[in-house]
Amino acid sequence: MSKKIVVITGTSSGFGWLTAKSIASFGHKVYATMRDTQGKNADKAKALAQVENVTVLDVSLTDESSVKQAIDTIIAAEGRIDVLVNNAAGSIFGVAESSTTEDLQWMLDVNFIAPWRLMKLVLPFMRKQSEGLIINISSGWGRFAAPFSAVYGASKFALEGLSEGLHYEVRPFGVDVAIIQPGAFPTEMSQKTQAGSDASVLEAYTPIADIPNKMFAAVGQMIETTKADPQEIADAVVELINLPKGQRPLRTVVNQSTGDIVQRANDAVQVEYAKVLTAFGMEELLA
Repeated sequence: MSKKIVVITGTSSGFGWLTAKSIASFGHKVYATMRDTQGKNADKAKALAQVENVTVLDVSLTDESSVKQAIDTIIAAEGRIDVLVNNAAGSIFGVAESSTTEDLQWMLDVNFIAPWRLMKLVLPFMRKQSEGLIINISSGWGRFAAPFSAVYGASKFALEGLSEGLHYEVRPFGVDVAIIQPGAFPTEMSQKTQAGSDASVLEAYTPIADIPNKMFAAVGQMIETTKADPQEIADAVVELINLPKGQRPLRTVVNQSTGDIVQRANDAVQVEYAKVLTAFGMEELLA
């Protein structure tokens, strides 16, 4: 297996932290990005930088110049980028109406536009070398928009839509685009969920105010019952990297609780999706 140059976002904790260490253990060179490496994430940045084959970069993913500087630094050092893992994400849960326009702008910037900033920058290099892999970490809520997760789901719908179309556009150039759809896992992100900024509407939702609590309780029970381990996501990323070019699936479900439901939805949509591409004269992209 040849050594690959891998960029991973959101590596200060959770999926990103584990994925960086897992990929590096196979001898690949990992550039692990996180924010505030001299401040709140200083200890995490120092610890991850001590892992063999890992270089930590301080990057603000919502800042165009910060992202470009990071990619320029990697290209200057390595001359190539083989794999991009868009893992960093934020979340807003609760009554959708409580989210303001600013809340939605933030959610889309972090979960949709930020990944695109990186994809846009690495694609020219991947096309030039006729090989590359982009892995976007989505969610089961990227297939189903659940009540009280609508804003988060919308951002993941956007990421999945972009990933799906891009998958077929760049595959003829030797570049694979893949989506991982995690289920519920005990990560720091799940413990740092945000609510909408407009609390003035919440009183109107009093009749169903207990439903979100039931949902979070059910999710907690799922995690406990399935013994969900975030390492499963890191392992799924490694598996995609190890698969031959052109043989990587568009979507990979990693979800022991409701994963079968998500997978069946994926399979059913894929059948109809192929019919749509064929109807519009693009069947050659399915090969």
